Amino acid sequence: MYGLKTEACFDSAHFLTDYYGKCENLHGHRWRMVVHVCQDQLQTEGTMRDMVLDFGVFKRMVRDLAEELDHTFLVEAGSLSQQTMDCLEMEGFTLTVLPFRTTAENLARYACERLTDAGLPVAQVDLYETPNNCAIYRPTVV
Repeated sequence: MYGLKTEACFDSAHFLTDYYGKCENLHGHRWRMVVHVCQDQLQTEGTMRDMVLDFGVFKRMVRDLAEELDHTFLVEAGSLSQQTMDCLEMEGFTLTVLPFRTTAENLARYACERLTDAGLPVAQVDLYETPNNCAIYRPTVV
């Protein structure tokens, strides 16, 4: 098995709906996303011969996703009233509305799925919400 790893960081705000602690309040993180890709064999043709894939391509895809999430307010769909959403948008805030509770676990899965859908052979995503705490997501192999 061959593998590569790269990482990118982004800053964003979120809150956890129906939570019982401090994280139910709006707060931010410096998220660190570490992405691992794996393949059984190296590529056999073209410019990526004898590689899992080109590091430049890999880094760009991970950094592009991080850029999408950077300096945005991650909002679980339906967690805020439409009036609140309208006011935030009217004030110029950038919102990223997601169809799940914005936990580190769900965000790690989201990153994995987005990168897999873009063609990367993702084996694992580690998403750090603090320097010492991260959620890990590994896609299931069918």
